[in-house]
Amino acid sequence: MIFREVEDRDLILRAREGDVDSFNILVSRWEKKVYNYLLRAVRDREDAMDLCQETFLKGYRSLRSLQDPARFPQWLFRIAHNESVSLFRKRRFESDEEVPERGTGGPIGVVGTRIQHLDLGLTVEKALASLSPEQREVVILKIYYG
Repeated sequence: MIFREVEDRDLILRAREGDVDSFNILVSRWEKKVYNYLLRAVRDREDAMDLCQETFLKGYRSLRSLQDPARFPQWLFRIAHNESVSLFRKRRFESDEEVPERGTGGPIGVVGTRIQHLDLGLTVEKALASLSPEQREVVILKIYYG
């Protein structure tokens, strides 16, 4: 774990200097985990694939804003979370244009339920922020890596 962290940190530093191959290695290491997280969030393979791609694209573009390379996983999953929330908001806005009657099980009910799920995720994120770094790492490792 510590060895991997050092390797990720080195790759991040190289990627910040423009080494695309280093970032591609990071993508290959984290892509499956990010995809699985997004798949659980959006419950659609195509959407999860699209959001995963967007997550890594945004991550690459804003890599310089990552203050602590050791927190790369948390930072990356936060981008993924924000991408999924954006998708739900967009879908909710689109579905507001075609408002089904209540009780029909239309898209508003499904999207609303998913947004509630993501709101719960934000609450969990706030709770994680209140933990010590060691406690936070244990919880995150348990959630994402079993």
